[in-house]
Amino acid sequence: MMIQPEPAEEQSGEIETGVGNKDIKALEQALSEEKEKAEGYLANWQRAQADFVNYKRRSEQEKEETSKFAGSALMLSLIPILGDLERAFTAIPPDLAKLNWVDGIRLIERKLRASLEAQGLSAIEAVGEPFDPRLHEAVRQDKGKEGMVIEEVEKGYRLHDRVIRPSRVVVGNGEVEAERENNREN
Repeated sequence: MMIQPEPAEEQSGEIETGVGNKDIKALEQALSEEKEKAEGYLANWQRAQADFVNYKRRSEQEKEETSKFAGSALMLSLIPILGDLERAFTAIPPDLAKLNWVDGIRLIERKLRASLEAQGLSAIEAVGEPFDPRLHEAVRQDKGKEGMVIEEVEKGYRLHDRVIRPSRVVVGNGEVEAERENNREN
């Protein structure tokens, strides 16, 4: 028995498309939804990859900073010793200043300062500089050029580029300038 094909008129609509127009639109809709999902996944993956790169960079920076400033606590504990040595040298009477043991202590102070400087410690220049609250801590005001540091009470220090102890300073209040101007006018 042989199967006979159906007449051409009845098959023509189904043969040309294989599926109905509704099916095509549903497939196109599903395809566009899947494309949107794929684009969303790609964007999320790219964002996650960028976040990971940023995390690695921040992590490396933190490691570098940690190693760079690991000795800051030790430096902070040694800075007062430098200050004590400086004050002791200014208090030595002139007749004792030329003794060998004083020279030996000066040598020790210079070696300590050189070792700390080799690790990145540097003194903050203060006297004659404009007052900068990032570098200086004002302890009082006195007669002098307004806004200028006229005296350093205690030295300040930086470790690399970070202030670890601000300079304690006396800041001019502008009275000297006012007195000079009054004297010029008279």
